[in-house]
Amino acid sequence: MAHDLFFVMHDDVTGRPRLHPRLASLALAGAVVGELMLAERVTLDLASGQDRLYATARHATSDPLTHKVLRHIIEEPQHPVTTWLVFFASTIYTDVTNRMIAAKLLNPPARHLLKKQPAAPADVNAAAWPLARLNLAVQRREPPSIRDRVLYGLFAATGGAKRALWDHDPAFVTAMLATLSPPLQRLIVQTEVVVGQAVISRR
Repeated sequence: MAHDLFFVMHDDVTGRPRLHPRLASLALAGAVVGELMLAERVTLDLASGQDRLYATARHATSDPLTHKVLRHIIEEPQHPVTTWLVFFASTIYTDVTNRMIAAKLLNPPARHLLKKQPAAPADVNAAAWPLARLNLAVQRREPPSIRDRVLYGLFAATGGAKRALWDHDPAFVTAMLATLSPPLQRLIVQTEVVVGQAVISRR
């Protein structure tokens, strides 16, 4: 899911970002946590008035990035989810980029005329497909898969959906996200919270 969100938040040809890197990083942090939640390794529960992440499985994942995130959550379960999102965001952009380069989804960054170019998609069609799926879901008013509903929610949390989608329908999005489990809904809400805080801090 983090790979799809990365593609949605970047130009599918040049790899240039559509969002401020800080906002993209916070959304990617939410996506990696979402990967663990969909894999039933982590859940989100309300404790002491704060949403907290709890590990529901302690065995290693096959992916070094999600395994690293899981280990942090296991070792320090006392932190609210917003603290985790901000913490993971500090390195997640680089981590996801490197994971995608290793998977041959992105080409390594190139340097031209002393200027470093961003990592560009290895396959333009593959890079364009996640955003196309979201656009088709809204256009047809057909709720997509659970994974794509979370993807849509995290992208909408950044404010990017209003600019990148052909037809951003807030009522449809609200109804679609309401079908998610409460933990996934709360993950999206808390991602929107930290994105909002980041926007305010930049003013």
